[in-house]
Amino acid sequence: MKILFIGGTGNISTSCSRLAMELGHELWLLHRPGRPGIAGAHDLACDINDEASAAQALAPHRFDVVVQFIAFTPEDVARDLRLLAGKCDQYVFLSSASAYAKPRGFAPTTERTPLENPHWQYSRDKIACEELLVEQGGDGMPYTIVRPSHTYDQVILLPIGGWQSFTAVDRMRRGLPVIVPGDGTSLWTVTHAEDFAQGLLGLLWNPLAMNEDFQITSDEALTWNEIYLQTALAAGVADPKLVHIASELLIAWNPDWEGTLLGDKSHTALFDNSKLRRAVPGFQPKIPFREGVRRTMAWFDADPSRRHLSADDDAEFERILSAYGKAWPAGSWE
Repeated sequence: MKILFIGGTGNISTSCSRLAMELGHELWLLHRPGRPGIAGAHDLACDINDEASAAQALAPHRFDVVVQFIAFTPEDVARDLRLLAGKCDQYVFLSSASAYAKPRGFAPTTERTPLENPHWQYSRDKIACEELLVEQGGDGMPYTIVRPSHTYDQVILLPIGGWQSFTAVDRMRRGLPVIVPGDGTSLWTVTHAEDFAQGLLGLLWNPLAMNEDFQITSDEALTWNEIYLQTALAAGVADPKLVHIASELLIAWNPDWEGTLLGDKSHTALFDNSKLRRAVPGFQPKIPFREGVRRTMAWFDADPSRRHLSADDDAEFERILSAYGKAWPAGSWE
């Protein structure tokens, strides 16, 4: 297949790019000029947000599949549909499992779980993107919607002081406390990007995927306490200082956390991948978090420039912990 990834060098998409080339596909990456590419892939260096420039770059090409990793609003998707009209046979949009309504009972999420998130604009925008694709009905360009959930490779999964920030891990290594939202006992599904790539590549040019939606996750669900502990162990810290603080209280200190906490990570997240396995029978996640997080830590430690430390994040840890310690002087993290 001739495949175009819009993005292709990020946390999720790098593994997808590598697998696409291992499978022998002709892979093109559309990304901003100056961003590093991937060996063996062809580059279309332009800014997708500059529609005229993107149209010029795309003019000589027609693709079997286009995968959009970096569209976040319906305006982004509408632009893609204009640019790609007559140029591909399948448009794959990466949405987000955070778009699902949060569970009212202990049941796995499926593709028929309603899409609703009153707490996070990011998720509502992803829902709007999906609605636009469904409304256009695949006329002339069949679509596939994919919803990943907390997929990692080159990020730290911790919700405060993590993701592209290395601050929480750095604090653990310095023997300083870090914050766990809630009591740390809710279950959360974690998926390594290489396992996600299996599912995604299996959906490309797959007749069972046309005008359909799929979630792609592993079957491994850990408590947040275990995620923090395994992250600490991978960083060489045997006994991290974890301070549990209610999500609502954290949001009172920092309202920007409402989306990622109440809109997502404060809730148990379990997924039923039966629909994906019917379309991609060989899908079988292989990388447990215990192993995957060690790979992630090794990637960060291999190059000090990857370990982004935020003085603002560190100061926020101290401000919140100080206030919480005054309210709860019996706290045992000192």
